[in-house]
Amino acid sequence: MPDRGNNHPVKGIINSLGVVFGDIGTSPIYTLTVIFLITKPTETNIIGILSLIVWTLIILVTVEYAWLATSLSRKGEGGTIVLKELLVRFLKSGRQAAFVSLLSFIGISLLVGDGVITPAISILSAVEGVLLIPGFESTTPDTLIFIAGAIAFILFAFQKKGTGKVASAFGPIVLVWFIVLTISGVMSISHAPSVLKAVNPYYAVQFMTHNGIVGFFVLSEVILCATGGEALYADMGHLGRLPIVRAWYFVFIALTLNYLGQGAFLIRHPEAKNVLFEMIFSQAQILYIPFLILSITATVIASQAMISGMFSVVYQGIITHILPMFKVDYTSREIRSQIYIPAVNWFLLISVIFIMIEFKESARLAAAYGLAVTGTMTITGIMMTWIFYLKHRYVKASVAAIVTLVDIIFLISNMYKIPHGGYWSIVIAAVPFVMIIIYTKGQKRLYRALRPLDMDTFLTSYNQIYRECWRIRGTALFFTRSTNVVHPYIIHTMFRNNIIYEDNILFTLIISNEPFGVSGSFKGEFAPGLRAFVIQAGYMELFDLEEILKKAGINEKTIFYGLEDITTSNFVWKIFSVIKKLTPTFVKFYKLPANKLHGVVTRIEM
Repeated sequence: MPDRGNNHPVKGIINSLGVVFGDIGTSPIYTLTVIFLITKPTETNIIGILSLIVWTLIILVTVEYAWLATSLSRKGEGGTIVLKELLVRFLKSGRQAAFVSLLSFIGISLLVGDGVITPAISILSAVEGVLLIPGFESTTPDTLIFIAGAIAFILFAFQKKGTGKVASAFGPIVLVWFIVLTISGVMSISHAPSVLKAVNPYYAVQFMTHNGIVGFFVLSEVILCATGGEALYADMGHLGRLPIVRAWYFVFIALTLNYLGQGAFLIRHPEAKNVLFEMIFSQAQILYIPFLILSITATVIASQAMISGMFSVVYQGIITHILPMFKVDYTSREIRSQIYIPAVNWFLLISVIFIMIEFKESARLAAAYGLAVTGTMTITGIMMTWIFYLKHRYVKASVAAIVTLVDIIFLISNMYKIPHGGYWSIVIAAVPFVMIIIYTKGQKRLYRALRPLDMDTFLTSYNQIYRECWRIRGTALFFTRSTNVVHPYIIHTMFRNNIIYEDNILFTLIISNEPFGVSGSFKGEFAPGLRAFVIQAGYMELFDLEEILKKAGINEKTIFYGLEDITTSNFVWKIFSVIKKLTPTFVKFYKLPANKLHGVVTRIEM
């Protein structure tokens, strides 16, 4: 089970702030600034847009995630894979299950797209606050990109060291950030209290009806206020539902007051370009540089939470066999859930720096932001509605259907961003999506091409060769997908090469539908000198395979495993072959002792 920290409610809330709310908490840096690049900052427009922001936070974060999504979990875990596992249990049709799997693949891929743009826009928008410091007004965009890129590089380079020690400081820093947002918002509202009208949804509806198609496109920027809302559900397993929901109420009030405060500042200063930073600069010029440092720190924390979340999602993908076995390092001896995946880390860093260079300004970068987020929210809404309906929880199903409709409206609104840079989020998301599709299809095709032998047929030959051949002293482990069939490499090893040990153990690892729990046990003896050992592990578990084997009394002399040499003229299967060669094998992924390993190659035509 993951470490859920201290049971003390206040500590739980503070921890949640650092882990969950960094992304949505830094949205006030750029949201209103970007919105008023495409619409005039009249008082009517300001109040209408503020109303849209408040009700977007209520509908898409409070209702969709804090209430509906967090009520759906597996042993306290949340996320796209959890929704898929919950839904597949109710489905009898294979086509429906395949459709749900496809939805989850798209959801995971969009999360990767989001994982690239979040650090880029957050760090770059905070660094742009330097322009308000006297003497730095003429800082060039290239210099700002260099500073933001350097911060991103340091952040990603630090990942291999582990985040355990730094994470303990995240919560208090983000708490200070939200307190500052609240105070600055209240101070600004006192000068233009008319903005409080924005809590009335009438003004949101009025803005939409009076502005027509322009109002509809404004929604594509309004959604920026809710980016990171999906973390309430995705990170639920780290901290538990209650601390996250309690923390959200505090965050919601802080965000609402700050957005209203920014609106009040805009009413009095419609010429403002960088709204939050200019508001703080006008309120307390002497404290501006400390605030700028705090904002950059908050964006780094937001990025860190996204990176850690990406590692967790990719790890889930690896052990549920939808992604290749990338190399995984454990960065903490105490907390096994802290992991580092080099391939993912450097892919994200290269993508983040490329995106910064490509867009140059946070305002332009906002043109690519929102599409992946609304896509993820829509998929969550569809799966939630389906689950509630199948569970006969019709009230929640009805509410979830309405929320999903709102998600779809926001998604359609964001479609107009595609030619203006939004295509980059699709391009980035396409990389993991294509990899998932090729890898899952390739694995199925490979398994069919291997033509495993059924156990009864295998035992007939095994019994004869075990009696007649000279046996090697000690224990040999043979990895196999199932104890019902036998992999060809085992047949080659035993029957063609006459390698038979006194004790032969067929080892199978089964990833269960539950997120947690690890158990290993012998499943009887098939024949003299031939046993089966099965480990069942939850799809969120991080475990030491060698340690489990030792506890079961298995002191193997040799570990045999299968390797495939794929030959093909098909372009897609060539890509699959390259993926297989570049990623670790099963035994390397689980870090089994190298001096005991023997790979047996089987040539396969695909």
